[in-house]
Amino acid sequence: MTTTIPAASLPTDSVTVAPPAAAPRRRRRTVTRRHLHRGHFGFLRAIIQGLHARPMWERYLLDEGEIEAEAELAARGPGGVDDELPAQDRAARSFAGHPKVRRVTAWLRGELAAAAGRAERYGMARLVRVDFRQIGRPGEGLPSLEDFAAEAGLDGFSQAEQQEAYRTRFGRALEREAKRAALMRRQLDAVDWLEGKYAQPVLAGDACRAWLADTLATRLEAAGVATLSDLIDRINSLGSGWARSLPAIGAGKARAVEAFLRTHAETLGKGIGAHVAVPRRQRYAHELAAVVPRGSRAGALVPLDKLILPAELDGRAGAYRLPQARCLIGAHNDYEAVLSWLRSKAGLPPEQVARLRERRRDLATLPGPLDWLHYLSHTQRGYRREAERFLLWALVVRAKPLSSMDTDDCLAYRDFLAAPPADWCAPRSRERWSPVWRPFEGPLSLAAQALAVRILTNLYRYLNDKNYLAGNPWQGIHVPKSVKPKMDTGRSLTEEQWAFVSGCLARLPPSSANQRLQVALPLLYATGLRLSEVVSVTTDDLEWVSLPGAKGGGTKAREEGWWLTVLGKGNKPRRVPVPEAAIEALGRYLVARGFAADPAANRIAGGVALLGHATDQAERAPWAKADRAGAQAALAATTLYRQIKRFFQACASELDLVDARGAARLRAASTHWMRHTHISHALAAGAPLEMVQQNAGHASLDTTTRYVTTEDARRMAAMRRLWDAGKGD
Repeated sequence: MTTTIPAASLPTDSVTVAPPAAAPRRRRRTVTRRHLHRGHFGFLRAIIQGLHARPMWERYLLDEGEIEAEAELAARGPGGVDDELPAQDRAARSFAGHPKVRRVTAWLRGELAAAAGRAERYGMARLVRVDFRQIGRPGEGLPSLEDFAAEAGLDGFSQAEQQEAYRTRFGRALEREAKRAALMRRQLDAVDWLEGKYAQPVLAGDACRAWLADTLATRLEAAGVATLSDLIDRINSLGSGWARSLPAIGAGKARAVEAFLRTHAETLGKGIGAHVAVPRRQRYAHELAAVVPRGSRAGALVPLDKLILPAELDGRAGAYRLPQARCLIGAHNDYEAVLSWLRSKAGLPPEQVARLRERRRDLATLPGPLDWLHYLSHTQRGYRREAERFLLWALVVRAKPLSSMDTDDCLAYRDFLAAPPADWCAPRSRERWSPVWRPFEGPLSLAAQALAVRILTNLYRYLNDKNYLAGNPWQGIHVPKSVKPKMDTGRSLTEEQWAFVSGCLARLPPSSANQRLQVALPLLYATGLRLSEVVSVTTDDLEWVSLPGAKGGGTKAREEGWWLTVLGKGNKPRRVPVPEAAIEALGRYLVARGFAADPAANRIAGGVALLGHATDQAERAPWAKADRAGAQAALAATTLYRQIKRFFQACASELDLVDARGAARLRAASTHWMRHTHISHALAAGAPLEMVQQNAGHASLDTTTRYVTTEDARRMAAMRRLWDAGKGD
């Protein structure tokens, strides 16, 4: 690994580097001086005293990059000047002579000389530039007094006589050595003086460019990491792979940066958590909870479960609060009132909460008072998101409690939703325990803004009904309607595209993950389940049912088949018929995981998840950490989502040669496209509208009706006949 030392070693704080006169003109760039920390001074002191450079480099300057081990052998060639030195001395001199070590040492001497010059200590400036190790030729090999006396036959002489003979024999060499030692002491005193005056503490708010090599700092800045605080937050959020997405920053440089931050953790005031070295799936809930302490910083953008309201903004004395004696809930402040409203929404069933606690590796025997916030239903998560955003905005931007918000505040927040600042936004992948979590991903669409207004209106209506507040400032506030349709029913595959995808699916090489995909995609197509639904169902949710057939034709044939019970949005259960082919594929998949092929024969508490973890991970990825989840455990929704996205990408690449437009649709497809595809194909095949509504779990028949495209198809066919007739003219 190599690290380029920037032009920050130049003696001015900001200089312009211009090309030579004969060279072609180049764009001018500004170079910023790097700071000097105590590690720089410690390393230079070690070099002055002739200590072995490798351990000193690793102790003080590992942030400058690693030095290849082969450097220690560079000066060991036959016939070299250093052949007569002991092996350890040759290695030390070789390492000290490595180009990177020489370059950094020269940079440090230049920086200190420039600093001494600015202090008008010109003698000191000259002194720190000189390498006094060359004076007296260290390593020349002056014998000890005892060895000299034995060699010269002076064993019977007094010590004073031996010393006099020694000085007579090596007088000039001793003078050079004494001079070198005196100058080294002066040089070390100068370094000590400069350290006290110019060494700066490494602070969290410092720019990365102030401490790290220029090329490294440039790549970090391109990724939005401007300060050391940002860098620590990124490492704590992404773990040991924090540098994977950054070009030209390998594992060695990443470890060197981490070592630098750990060395200066005391002055930084924040450090890298112990969880960073542990893979995400193996971290315990309490480890993640400790990454960002609850209420750690005033005005910090933290999730609801981390938030602590300041006493002056907690709403106890809100402008529109009603007397506590009239309140129908036990909330004494706005935070407790929001939690009361959130708990009033339909939550998850206890057995699902138990499964989530196990997957989260939660070891707490007694849940804390806010533990339930980690196990919310889909509806509760959506409501929490909007209340959390508004509460943070009220505190940070408006500096007012929720119970003092008026209509003007609400209108300002509605406008804020359309363009939240960059420091309020982060990618969706930044989890809630992460220090770089933010309440927004970016500007909200008109539909998302309207949803936020409806949810906040519901919050204040609840607080009014419970006699916590005297009015609803959101009443009558609306968001402009979008001219676009509310639902893009075109996000589905055509019958030809689904046939092509099915062919690609059948040709997948055998593996546990591919077999899972061969079960999941047809199941999504046949049932129209949502992603959250398909990963939560188990064999206990499947049931073979025999029903009386409809009368007709003189027979009363029975209708028999498999039904799947699903807990949908709003915790509303529904039953969905499942085709025999999907059950047969599921049976083969269950056998491959070590269970019975018949779903009803798997008598395991809680059932076996229909879609589980890969069972051949140890054979196909021996370098990966073993998955500790049981064979019956459910797959994470994000894992299935990413697998299906990758599969659609591969299908698109294959289709690109013959159908570029179809390939573009496949690249955009996701798991939810399968739900749209199921509904569209079922209606096109003549399935009654009400039945498709029941299968899809739509609350309103109007939602299902949007998928009916037969009238549009007739219109398009009629217009094509008109267009074709026009061509004949």
